[in-house]
Amino acid sequence: MTHVFNPSNKIGEIVAELPKAVEVFGRYKVDFCCGGNRALGEAIAEQGLDTEQILTALDEAHAHAQALKEQKIDWRTAPFVELVDYIVNSHHAYMHTTLPELSQITTTILRVHGAGHKELSKVHRLFHSLKLELEQHLITEEEVLFPLVKEYEETKSEDVLKKAIETIDQLESEHEGAGDILKELREITQDYAIPADACGTYERTYAMLQEMENDLFQHIHLENNILHPRLKALLAE
Repeated sequence: MTHVFNPSNKIGEIVAELPKAVEVFGRYKVDFCCGGNRALGEAIAEQGLDTEQILTALDEAHAHAQALKEQKIDWRTAPFVELVDYIVNSHHAYMHTTLPELSQITTTILRVHGAGHKELSKVHRLFHSLKLELEQHLITEEEVLFPLVKEYEETKSEDVLKKAIETIDQLESEHEGAGDILKELREITQDYAIPADACGTYERTYAMLQEMENDLFQHIHLENNILHPRLKALLAE
């Protein structure tokens, strides 16, 4: 059977071509942001997944996208200013709203349920470590990297491009750190399993943590697999 994609395709390139692949990779817990440079076959082998099952799911997602004739912007070719504005107005805006609320409710469930659920102290610590990293990360992007990207698009200055890429190297390292924390959160919570004695706030906390993870993975994907490689390719020309 011929598939749309094959195991040698890089995960990030698949998502760049087929945004709906995010849903497939999320379902099978395939890292498509920090692990976007890996071949799909490598991730399948490491996680003991069924190759045919994954490729068939991607075929279905592709067919569905074609049927709906999705008219989404192709960020691989869109102007840089549109891409960085989208990241700020969508993903950064989401984090600026979500991080403070999660800070409050992770503290609340630790106070109320911490005695009976020792893992909540680790959830609280890990989330707040992630929150600190993300807040600093967003500032670096908004105040340093993205203004450089916009300046480069306007001036085509190679010096400006080099400064942007120097900042990118730091940010990609931070992306890996955030990805590691998210993986540890999933392990500690057993994939955010809700205990029998959980209250509504407990359930909301775990739901929001999963939603934040999904948003952050899409955010990192746009940068690691699209924005950053485009900029680096320009310098290599």
